[in-house]
Parts: sequence; structure tokens; C-alpha cells
Amino acid sequence: MPLTLDLSTDDLAATRLAVSPLSETVSGLQTLAGCWGRTRHGRWTRWAANELGARPLDLAWTWPLLVTGRTSWPQFLLPAPARAASTIDEALAAMRQTTASQVRRSLHGVFGDRLPAPARALAADPAAGLRAIAAELRQAHDRLIAPHWPRLRAVLDADIAYRAKQWADGGAGHLFADLHTELNWSNSQLTLDGDHRPSPGRPSGGLVLSPVVLGPPWVMIKLHTTTQTTIRYPARGSGALWTAAERPPANPAVRLLGRRRAALLETLRSPATTTDLAEALHISPSAVSQHLRVLRDSGLITGRRSGRTVLYRTTEQGMRLLAPAAEPRM
Repeated sequence: MPLTLDLSTDDLAATRLAVSPLSETVSGLQTLAGCWGRTRHGRWTRWAANELGARPLDLAWTWPLLVTGRTSWPQFLLPAPARAASTIDEALAAMRQTTASQVRRSLHGVFGDRLPAPARALAADPAAGLRAIAAELRQAHDRLIAPHWPRLRAVLDADIAYRAKQWADGGAGHLFADLHTELNWSNSQLTLDGDHRPSPGRPSGGLVLSPVVLGPPWVMIKLHTTTQTTIRYPARGSGALWTAAERPPANPAVRLLGRRRAALLETLRSPATTTDLAEALHISPSAVSQHLRVLRDSGLITGRRSGRTVLYRTTEQGMRLLAPAAEPRM
């Protein structure tokens, strides 16, 4: 049955947007395990599999909890980000603060009374187990996520900026209506379509809306984390992140712009910085900057500052030029 959240004025007032490197780490491991089936992250999955084939990770505590063969997994492994852009260390510190009773309750909620061996060990000594899990997740982050974090973060930041504008332009209804096709907003209720287990439909402490790149193409709502209710959803542009640089630009764009600028336009289906583009296309940052200036002056790309960098992305006008090769955006 659909999952419906009743949102009060206080819930809406406490709702916020946030990104999480721990969320990408957890989702990345589940993607590697095939939890979502066939995904659009094949290029990253192949890279990660080769990386781990050469030097495996020890995930003796974490893997059996994340890859369960069930529809759920212990929610204390992924606390809601405490601020708009928490670090991996902040997220892992929050996870280690999970109380023993919360750990045991979550484990039994997923596995029932017959806990598998790793879950039994965690239930027997939650503090030691959480320290071990945090160490494993930190290694997984450093090996599998950190090398790609600048581009992942660019996609996530661009999504947050877009959602914030939707919120400012049309309020909560406009924000939720555009978040994902599975979500519906009406009469102060947020409904997630699909078949979900019955659960009390009141969020805890408002909502944390968190875009994810390395996750499934559907929405995941966690009502009973140890912190706040989270809604994790596919980030805009994540589908093009691993494929845009490999896909040849459309012929009309090549004829009009030349192959190099057309390739930049194609790559910027997913937001990127000048450095990202130089690395992806194997040209110098100065040459990239010159091409970006022309594309921006022509209205084909837009730039938005994020911290010390500028994120560029193809505009709707640019997408129309690429239309012969266009794919639906998330």
C-alpha cells in the first residue's frame, strides 16, 4: 500500500535539504551488490569492481547488514545529515552515537528474532560493533567514493540549488510535486506510491530531503532513523554522470559548434567544473574556459558558483540542440 506522511506546519518548517557522502557510500556498496538490479551506474560499478578486485575491502561487519536480500536494512547505518553538507567523519560520528537499544531494535526490525551471526555480534556489543562498522565504511568511502566526489558533489549541489529554487518559487507543494513521479502532495499529505509496509505516518523532527547519485531510480523514505525522517531521491543529472563524456554529441551540435564545444555541451548534461571537464575530455583547463565562455554567451550553458568553484550545466536551449541524442532526465 502507498506510504502517506501527514505533515504539520512544524514539520514543514523543520524540513531541509542536505547531501551526504555516507549516503553515497552506502548506496554505492548496495549498487555493487546488485541490490537495485540493473542500474545506470555501470561505468562506476565496473571501475569499483576492478578496484576491489585488485585490493579487496574488509567489510565483514557492514556487508551482511546492507546486503540482506530483504527490502530493508538497519536504518541507524545512515543517520540524517546534521547540516546541508556534512562530512563523512561527521556522519560516521553520528552513527556511532546510536544507542544500544536503538541498534537492537533496528536489527530485530529487519531480521526478526533469528539474527544472522554479524547482527548477533553487533547486538551483543553495539559500541564495539559500531566502531568497526564506521572504520569499514570510512575505508569504503576513501576507496570508492572520494576519487569521484568532486563530480558527485557537483551533481548533488546542482540538485540542491534547483530544489531550493522550486521551493522559493512555489512553496512546499511545488517542491514535492517535482521531486519524483512516485511522490504526490495534497492536503498536507505526502504520499509515496508503491507497496510499502504499514507504518505510522508521522515524521520525526521534520523531513531531510537528500539527493543521491549512486542509488536506485526510486524514492526511499526512512521514517524511523535515529535522527530525522529522511527522503532520499535520485539527483537530477545523475543518469548522465557516467555516460555523457563517452557519448558522441549530436551531429547538428557538431556542425554548429565544432566537435570540441559540442562534446562539452554533451558532457554538461551532468553539472561539472572546469577541472572536471578538462580531466574528462583530456584538454587544458584554459582551453575549457575559452570554450565555456562562448557556450555561456550563446545561452547554451549556465554557470552557478558553489563555494570556490563554478558548476556549469547545459541549459534547456542547449538540450534542444542535443535533442537527437537526448535522453529523459531524472
